[in-house]
Amino acid sequence: MRSQADVAIVGGGILGAATSYELAKHGYKVIVFEKGAINRGGSGATAGNLHIQAVHKKRPQQEVELDQVRFLPLQLAASNLWDHVEDELEESVEMRRIGGLTIAESEDDEKEIRSKKLEEEKLGIPGELLTPDTLKEFEPLIGSTVRLAEYCPLDGYVNPLKITPAWLRAGIRMGVEVHPFTSIETISESQNGWKISSKNESWWAKNVILVPGPWTSTLMQQIGIEIEMNSVAIQIHLTERIPPRMKYLIQHIGQGLSVKQVDSGQILIGGGWPAKELRLHGTSPVSFDSVVGNMQLATRVLPFLKDLRLLRAWTGALGATADEMPIIGKVPDKNGIYVAGGTYSFTFAPLWAKILTQLINEQPLEVSIDGLEPGRLIANESKRETENE
Repeated sequence: MRSQADVAIVGGGILGAATSYELAKHGYKVIVFEKGAINRGGSGATAGNLHIQAVHKKRPQQEVELDQVRFLPLQLAASNLWDHVEDELEESVEMRRIGGLTIAESEDDEKEIRSKKLEEEKLGIPGELLTPDTLKEFEPLIGSTVRLAEYCPLDGYVNPLKITPAWLRAGIRMGVEVHPFTSIETISESQNGWKISSKNESWWAKNVILVPGPWTSTLMQQIGIEIEMNSVAIQIHLTERIPPRMKYLIQHIGQGLSVKQVDSGQILIGGGWPAKELRLHGTSPVSFDSVVGNMQLATRVLPFLKDLRLLRAWTGALGATADEMPIIGKVPDKNGIYVAGGTYSFTFAPLWAKILTQLINEQPLEVSIDGLEPGRLIANESKRETENE
């Protein structure tokens, strides 16, 4: 075997990078494997939003609504950790707390925002409800179809092209070993630990963390686990540069759309309609129908966008679960195997890194992960729980 480690991390995206750094801080020897180039997957293709109160309950083509109330304590815990990321990494990742507006265009969406606001107040998440009259003064760019908005000063974004490499660099400085262009072919039990093998080489680790995004189900099959994952290819759009005009991150609670102006002056439009075809081998093609759907939605809620040229559109594959909730925790009956991923992994990256480290350390967890453990999505485990009821 080439080398041994305390922890092997399969997946070199934002979750793998953040977790490798957190483990290295606690003295663990860590190896990270990435099947392709660093940050060329979903972590680098995403919009980079930090969703502290701004979530979507449903997006086009999404069959199951996510539980936004369950998200709130996770979002708050993640927010507190993001506050210290740039200081820890000792470099800028263009983190911007610009504040966010979650908007509603329908009566049902309005009810969702109001009920969410009540739960946020219990947790101390700051926010303010804005009706059309007050919203017009607060953000005149918002269109007339918006019935209600909630403002939260904690929402913002990080540059997705910078954060993952920054976390990996910080980990490497503490001894993390990173192997890009290394596709893991097999994971098997060996000598009170796990043997991790590529086509030509093998490594040994006491613990293995699986954070490969849309490839999670494929990696889980290698250890004999069938897990319910519904991966998706998101679609991102970028306009021409304009002088500073948008103040806030805009998130549509019922359609998933997010819009913001980044440091370059361009408007970044994400979420909403995904690409129609998901390709795990190669790049998923941009869907013209989704471009049209997203631009129609974006220009409806922000009419000034009609005057801008759209320069680019691209896709990125992300891991999603069957119930649209995150997955985090130990894999049942597989000692030393952990998994994390699912919805809003970008926002939760420092939190999942902290929790995975605490699980391996057998320490109290930063926040409860009840109901988010992988057992709920594993076919044999779910069947066993049903039989026991």
